[in-house]
Amino acid sequence: MRVLVVEDQMALRRQVAAALAAEGYAVDEAADGTDGEFRGATEPYDAVVLDLGLPGRDGLSVLRAWRAGGRAMPVLILSARGVWHERVEGIDAGADDYLVKPFRMEELLARVRALIRRSAGHAAAELTCGTVTLDTRSGRVTANGAPVTLTAHEYRVLAYLMMHRNRVVSRSELTEHVYAQDFDRDSNTIEVFVARLRKKLGTEVIRTVRGLGYTVGSEAA
Repeated sequence: MRVLVVEDQMALRRQVAAALAAEGYAVDEAADGTDGEFRGATEPYDAVVLDLGLPGRDGLSVLRAWRAGGRAMPVLILSARGVWHERVEGIDAGADDYLVKPFRMEELLARVRALIRRSAGHAAAELTCGTVTLDTRSGRVTANGAPVTLTAHEYRVLAYLMMHRNRVVSRSELTEHVYAQDFDRDSNTIEVFVARLRKKLGTEVIRTVRGLGYTVGSEAA
């Protein structure tokens, strides 16, 4: 899963990015509205954390530009402005949630998890495929009830596939959602991660659809 953090306060931006990375997300950062708008318009994100008071271009303008351009990723607004009519304005501009500064990092992480789940059509925090369960709250993965240790990239591949279960996901799509923008991406390594996951979870969990990509779900169970 890949998240964009658009925040001009460097210390806060890095704190949020570090917390998200510790939760297993691939994280990109932008320090102003112009860069944030460009990244959100050109890169696929599973969620965006967007500050309103940005230099270059304010957060509401950035959000409206994304929505006008057809960008549908869930957006969590951060703002020091807590009055009700500004929250309404943010939601009406296309935001999916709103968090007022100062905030607890645990709440931000919970809201991001919920936004990603809901955007993929999941209500529960636990995702299950056959004998494999992934708890999005703790990052814990079990197979046949036993805990399984995964690397960060293995976890991202599994989480994305389980979040989009019953759909074929291409290698290129997985690559875009597993790596941050400044990472040296190589779609061939996706095969390596899938092979490792099959070894740890069982060969039947992730099914290859020749020429198209991978799928998990009822067809793969």
